[in-house]
Amino acid sequence: MSGTKAPVHVGGGKNSQNRKVTDFYPIRRSSRKSKTELQCEEKKLIDDLITNGIEDGMEVQYIEGKGRAVFATRCFQKGDYVVEYHGDLLQITDAKKKEAEYAQNPATGCYMYYFQYLCKTYCVDATKETGRMGRLINHSKNGNCQTKLHDINGVPHLILVASRDIDKGEELLYDYGDRSKASIAAHPWLKY
Repeated sequence: MSGTKAPVHVGGGKNSQNRKVTDFYPIRRSSRKSKTELQCEEKKLIDDLITNGIEDGMEVQYIEGKGRAVFATRCFQKGDYVVEYHGDLLQITDAKKKEAEYAQNPATGCYMYYFQYLCKTYCVDATKETGRMGRLINHSKNGNCQTKLHDINGVPHLILVASRDIDKGEELLYDYGDRSKASIAAHPWLKY
């Protein structure tokens, strides 16, 4: 029988000539993490920093005519967690009572930050002097940080994140957001 070819078997048996690439090369799975996995890891890292009161990458300095200020001792990239605005978490009724108490003694100062969370108004009262640095970050309308709420097991925490890249040696600043005439009259520096 000249001119006839042996039939080619198309099946997938052991002797098949039709083999897959994976028969010769192992399957490589991507080791990249999904966006959700990365977000979960970042949240857990921030949870741990807040829970353990870790405040790295900054130091307090005294500025003549201004008082205490917080400066970066390392670079922060836009979106990086910087520090927690740490204090007592109060419901609005308790916060207003505390604020009235503080108003009786002007030397006390007031480090209260009001915010909405799940349709309720809360306040972080950081008036009590502690070693925490978030309460010492000064105001600027053009600050390099911004506030953000961070939930840990249903409890809101007020944190500051870098609103732009921050260089080592820069003063950390954020906008307090208070534009009331009474506040500006009492604290003219809120205009800037």
